[in-house]
Amino acid sequence: MLSVGWGMMRDVTGLMLLDTASLYFRAYFGVPESVKAPDGTPVNAVRGLLDFIDRLVKDHRPERLVACMDADWRPQWRVELIPSYKAHRVAEEQETGPDVEEVPDTLSPQVPVIEEVLDALGIARVGVAGYEADDVIGTFTARADGPVDIVTGDRDLYQLVDDARGVRVLYPVKGVGTLQVTDEAALRAKYGVDGKGYADLALLRGDPSDGLPGVPGVGEKTAAKLLAEFTDLAGILAAVDDPRSKLTPTQRRRLDEARPYLAVAPKVVRVADDVPVPDVDTALPRAPRDPAAVESLAVRWGLGGSVTRLLATLAER
Repeated sequence: MLSVGWGMMRDVTGLMLLDTASLYFRAYFGVPESVKAPDGTPVNAVRGLLDFIDRLVKDHRPERLVACMDADWRPQWRVELIPSYKAHRVAEEQETGPDVEEVPDTLSPQVPVIEEVLDALGIARVGVAGYEADDVIGTFTARADGPVDIVTGDRDLYQLVDDARGVRVLYPVKGVGTLQVTDEAALRAKYGVDGKGYADLALLRGDPSDGLPGVPGVGEKTAAKLLAEFTDLAGILAAVDDPRSKLTPTQRRRLDEARPYLAVAPKVVRVADDVPVPDVDTALPRAPRDPAAVESLAVRWGLGGSVTRLLATLAER
């Protein structure tokens, strides 16, 4: 992958999509919990995310920006296909509505504050019931008519990388000071696949962090070799049925035994691109939507410099 400093990327981004939960989790773990509001409530995730957005706007000058949210971090339609999907991250099951995700005790109260501040600033914030932020990002990307930069700490979104459409992933490393720019050349160098191939590689390899079992005995390198030889998942399954194919007996057996999983995994792993996202104004504001609310929130939560810097950056665009 190509790791670059903040000032080394394309001059202007048409649409920037934030995988917001991924970023505020990183901010939470990257900014000391000693950063607190006047009442002693930790606001490290809030301030860290605002500083991150400030840096992104300052250095990439997006014309439009959407903070994409997890309205449902573990959609039931994915769980019905693969019950283990994110099961290890469930803190509390709910009879109706999304299960409660296991989140650090001092992070959970910061999420509503983040949402209030973004709304007061006028930064578009979109979540859709029954879908993850990844699916919202996939839908906005599919509808985009110009370059898209997706900012995420989740490699699952590599599947959206598309040089022809100018879609890249900016992956933060070492906190938020350095971005890993992922285009198709970077994917091929690291994984041997392009954006479309990454989803097939991911489902073959599996992902313990998401509760995806993968195909037993098929790791990342083997998955990449299979895709290089047979193009995609359909080609691999066709090879399983072709006695003349170059699959080893063990590979053929393992892939054949994994057919039930491989039949449903694509729908789980691939992000949706047809989510009913609301009609929102994605233009990045130059002035806050609700200045009084911004001021009130900044005072209540001790957001001082973070809000001041972001407001100045927005105004200078």
